Amino acid sequence: MTETMKAVAYTRSLPIDDSASLTDVVVDVPTVRPRDLLVDVRAVSVNPVDVKVRAGNDPQGVPKVLGFDAAGVVRAVGADVTMFAPGDEVYYAGDIGRPGTDSQFHAVDERIVAKKPTTLDFADAAALPLTVITAWEGLFDKLGITAETTGTLLMVGATGGVGSVVLQLVRELVPGVRVIATAADEDAVEWVRSLGAAEVVNHRRDLRDEVRRVAPDGIDYVFTAHSAGQVEIYADLLTPFGHIVAIDDPETLDVLPLKTKAISWHWEFMFARPMHETADLIRQHELLTRVAELVDAGSVRTTATTVLSPIDAEQLREAHRLVETGHVRGKVVVAARR
Repeated sequence: MTETMKAVAYTRSLPIDDSASLTDVVVDVPTVRPRDLLVDVRAVSVNPVDVKVRAGNDPQGVPKVLGFDAAGVVRAVGADVTMFAPGDEVYYAGDIGRPGTDSQFHAVDERIVAKKPTTLDFADAAALPLTVITAWEGLFDKLGITAETTGTLLMVGATGGVGSVVLQLVRELVPGVRVIATAADEDAVEWVRSLGAAEVVNHRRDLRDEVRRVAPDGIDYVFTAHSAGQVEIYADLLTPFGHIVAIDDPETLDVLPLKTKAISWHWEFMFARPMHETADLIRQHELLTRVAELVDAGSVRTTATTVLSPIDAEQLREAHRLVETGHVRGKVVVAARR
């Protein structure tokens, strides 16, 4: 007899205040592939990508399980697994091409998984993976920043999950780079300063004037979660040969204003490696392992700010609702138990 499990799924793209937008379902426990782990999921977090997929990809009545970030305990391993064993506590961000983590058990390739920080519980660990991978790949793979890099980086969307990790990684690993963070409310300003922002500018005012006030000679890098309508401002603020990395999904984007300064535009999409099964897939395991070490050393902290429980449709609807407001500081987590 096929083993079943509890999960949370959506069958139609509906507003999150509709009780049918996310529902409790029973589905088959996934079959592990040779390099898969079967994880007993203890906590998940909700990211903007969960909201985008739910709103823009109607499964036409077929239950689709969302969820990417997860922390849990390895229950079983595939025949070719070499890095993990049953009982290991792990964290990871999943694969957009496979069923999601909003389920009792979840199958995931070991090459995008790492052992979770020992100093964090499952809820605090689940807040990190997707944003850690996005921040790390954006900073080091796309912008080309190294430990020896100097200059100034503007972090647009600094209070969100990714921005909150970017600030910490630069503070701990790239001491020569000064970060200017965008934030408006007093608690948001305090949050980004606590994570390493050297300067804070108000994104509700004229961004060009705000940045010029603290960086009159211009900036060298932009890490942005909000690209729409901003390209000309970035082009004006950046020095020649500067770099921009973007993580959002603007409907249209004209990058021609960047040409005269030979400014480079990069896209960061942390699902690219697992989606295309790249030869360097294990890089995600490696960077998550490195960040777990930084967490356990006290250099990086969790960005979980809201923890709901248990993992069911009601709590996940509330988590989606919070993320949809666009005003979440840090991350919203849903845990089986705290």
